[in-house]
Amino acid sequence: MKTVVLMLAAGSGSRMGLKQNKVFLSLGGKSVLQRSMEAFASIADEIIVVHRPGEEEPARAETEKVSFSGILRLVPGGATRQDSVENGLAQSDCRPEDLILIHDSARCLITPGLIRRIRDTAMEKGAAIPGLPATNTIKVCREEKVLETPDRSLLYEIQTPQACRADWLQEAFARARQDGFQGTDDASLLEHCGYPVAVVRGERNNIKLTTGEDVQMAESVLGLSSRLPRVGHGYDVHRFAEDRKLILCGVEIPWEKGLLGHSDADVAVHALMDAMLGAAGLGDIGLHFPDTDSRYKGISSLLLLKETVRLLQANGYELINADLTIVAQKPKLRPYISRMTDTLSDVLGVDPSRLNVKATTTEGLGFEGRMEGISAQAVCLILPVTAEGTPAAP
Repeated sequence: MKTVVLMLAAGSGSRMGLKQNKVFLSLGGKSVLQRSMEAFASIADEIIVVHRPGEEEPARAETEKVSFSGILRLVPGGATRQDSVENGLAQSDCRPEDLILIHDSARCLITPGLIRRIRDTAMEKGAAIPGLPATNTIKVCREEKVLETPDRSLLYEIQTPQACRADWLQEAFARARQDGFQGTDDASLLEHCGYPVAVVRGERNNIKLTTGEDVQMAESVLGLSSRLPRVGHGYDVHRFAEDRKLILCGVEIPWEKGLLGHSDADVAVHALMDAMLGAAGLGDIGLHFPDTDSRYKGISSLLLLKETVRLLQANGYELINADLTIVAQKPKLRPYISRMTDTLSDVLGVDPSRLNVKATTTEGLGFEGRMEGISAQAVCLILPVTAEGTPAAP
């Protein structure tokens, strides 16, 4: 019996206030999609990632970070969750007796233990889903009026993965199409078709990331804290070179030499970018803007800084302040500090009062003192942004 996983990743991040699909949100240096896939990697024979149309490349980039020896497929999703599942199911060459596990990748705290319990129960019973007994009283209401109070002992909060024999699932989807039936989950299609579904006790931490509060809870489970400020540090060095412009913090400095680099070699901006990426757990500038990529040859580092701001915003963070130190024996940089601050302020979209640019010498010591090059260091503070677009309070 083969185990096929349909990993649903065709959602969005709108209810979190994100500008990207929430499956690409970074939690502790790993995306939501990567974390979900890693939980299934040792159990699945085949994983089919159902992504949003147009997002195959970023989805593939995340799947390549996962060590998985089975078959991997990427399939565009549909207009509804049900359509997305059906698209993924159509791409599998599963046999009738094979097992299909359907999982919302936004449930990235799923454990291999729960996956195996669902799989084993489905192997025995034909279909199984995880669920937790309802702990709150549930009211059926219409127009803000209570219609009835169902027996809480009969109510369960259902999670994923939901597992089923392939032939049962295929028949259930065919019947749903025929009847024009839309279910809220995969098990509802099986119920509509008359198949029995077993319930396995789920896990409290197997939450679906839907709101900013869910992200905070997930980070708490992972030992992170989304409500605390995060600090980043960046450091960069570039050597002097003839026939190059000297660009620092986006400002051209009149000088006999410039700095050598693949881009415009703005050492101060590079240090700041590294600090921002590091604070958000997003790696470094070499990861996002490699010097082997011809697109970045000679590019203004301010454009790279602007993209770094977008990356932070896409992952739910806002820059609060930054402090930069440029280390150079010559030229004298004090006359240009104000312009540097204003230039960075425009790109970062923050008030100049949040930025501090300093310049110092090494009094002739080291490579800076020998005027072989310039170094820069940066420290920054970032905070998570709530769904309303404001920084979360520490």
